[in-house]
Amino acid sequence: MTASSGLRMYSKSQTHSQQEKLINQYAPLVKRIAYHLLARLPANVQVEDLMQAGMIGLLEAAKKYDAGKGASFETYAGIRIRGAMLDEVRKGDWAPRSVHRNSRMVADAIRAVEARTGRDAKDPEVAAELGVGLEEYYGILSDTQGSRLFSFDDLMEEGEHGLEESGSHDFEPGRGLEDERFRRALVDAIASLPERERLVLSLYYDEELNLKEIGEVLGVSESRVCQLHSQCAARLRARLAEWRSR
Repeated sequence: MTASSGLRMYSKSQTHSQQEKLINQYAPLVKRIAYHLLARLPANVQVEDLMQAGMIGLLEAAKKYDAGKGASFETYAGIRIRGAMLDEVRKGDWAPRSVHRNSRMVADAIRAVEARTGRDAKDPEVAAELGVGLEEYYGILSDTQGSRLFSFDDLMEEGEHGLEESGSHDFEPGRGLEDERFRRALVDAIASLPERERLVLSLYYDEELNLKEIGEVLGVSESRVCQLHSQCAARLRARLAEWRSR
């Protein structure tokens, strides 16, 4: 969440020996990130596939890292490693079509309620907008979280204008400015979230707590945290809808 657009371009200033040293030193980081992500993914995702993709991300990071840009190698490599793993998962697009459809439906409902009321949409209001009961609405949220990894690319359907965590894509003229504008819009959208949803985001991504641990902090069940997490994603999609239409 704190990645800057300046990380997207690094000069190939590392010598071969420096690259090898970085790869050997930070190979354990790949394993740690792989197992951390695995806990959030369906059972059919294999840790070996994540680690293989992560090593490719680490290799790219070692080739392109430039200490003069201000970020530590661990920070830079972590972004590329995670991104490479997410890219690998997305290749299979293992989320059922119904998950994509329901995710868009919830975001559209939240946007409609908030446009009408001028405030944060409440759970019963979103359920009513969808024409379902509150328990069914919570079920939709739980299914969405259980079947799909939440990342910032996912905020924009089909990855449009998403935060590119992998950095594996070639730099395109003008894209950096567009991404920076999206980042500013995303920061503003996160800041406008209800307090509990902001806390869930912080604990999940900054503190790297799992859903059960977050539930203990908030004093709610793990399933409720799952619902809050999915609702947070839908609310952000709703508030960033203008970027999806570009």
